[in-house]
Amino acid sequence: MVKKKEVNDSSAPETVLEVSIQEPTPNTEPAQTDAVESAPVEEAKVSRRKKITNVADLPGVGEKTAEKLKEQGFEDMMAIAAAGTGELAERADLGEATAAKIIQAARDALDMGFETAADFLVKRTHIGKVSTGSNALNTLIGGGVETQAITEAHGAFGSSKSQLGFQLCVNVQLPPERGGLGKNAILIDTEGTFRPERIKQMAEALGIDPEQALKNVFVARAYNSDHQILLVEKLGDEIRKRNIGIVVIDSITSHFRSDYLGRGTLANRQQKLNRHLHALQRLADVHNVAVYMTNQVMARPDVLFGDPTAPVGGHILGHLATYRLYLRKSKGEKRVAKLIDSPYLPEGEAAFAVKTEGIRDTEV
Repeated sequence: MVKKKEVNDSSAPETVLEVSIQEPTPNTEPAQTDAVESAPVEEAKVSRRKKITNVADLPGVGEKTAEKLKEQGFEDMMAIAAAGTGELAERADLGEATAAKIIQAARDALDMGFETAADFLVKRTHIGKVSTGSNALNTLIGGGVETQAITEAHGAFGSSKSQLGFQLCVNVQLPPERGGLGKNAILIDTEGTFRPERIKQMAEALGIDPEQALKNVFVARAYNSDHQILLVEKLGDEIRKRNIGIVVIDSITSHFRSDYLGRGTLANRQQKLNRHLHALQRLADVHNVAVYMTNQVMARPDVLFGDPTAPVGGHILGHLATYRLYLRKSKGEKRVAKLIDSPYLPEGEAAFAVKTEGIRDTEV
């Protein structure tokens, strides 16, 4: 600031300039750290991620890519988030870098990370159970065939593996209070053993309109392992469109055995089967459906004592099946189921009967 000041002197008047320098006002607010400054930025990033709800909005995905993903069964965010980079790249004809970017963006949008066991337990309250028709068999497997899980049943011919699959296709249509899910079923027949007449019998015994019961079961015939894999890849869209509660595959290994003969093809067969089973597990998780699959058995010539039969598929199938049942035929209509693997249930056996009306408890 500049001020004029008059000075009286005997010699001559003089004007003196008085200069006042004003100091800048100090900033009394505390300096923000980098962490504080970056917090709104991080929150904005999280906010932007959570706003992504459609596949077409993911980075690197346009309308054409979104349509291609849908055609290959990746029709929602969860399906993409649960996919592997190589699988998504191959099926959607994308570069691996692009596929990895899309998958990571979907996972970020869904906030897929760690959670407490308590939170996981709460999620399991949404899991459904489909009754087998036998109280004894239900008790053995924890209340019925579980959604978000793969239940495998293996055994020799005549052990009623397919009959149990037919019964599940009918029972899933029942309301929850009667042991169903109030939903429909998909059955992939690989051996040509599906009989709609049996579905009608079982439905009539439960008081379900047999014609409607048949309309609620969607059947596809697989003619080789490639066709079987293709059908499973298309299941995601079918499950959502048709209100599916259970997927039955009868049987899972038949075509793999016939398409890959000899020890020289064993590695390729197992790799292909492994990928197929992972796709089924992903479908069960993403869509909250039950997967029931029958499996063939083979004889082990090296076994001299005990049961010489072993399930086909080796360790790969054994690891990926959530529940494993060994079915064997007894006298007459009686069958015996042995639970040989479960994440939390003990091994045990249960007897059930295969009657005209379907799977039931044995008579005491």
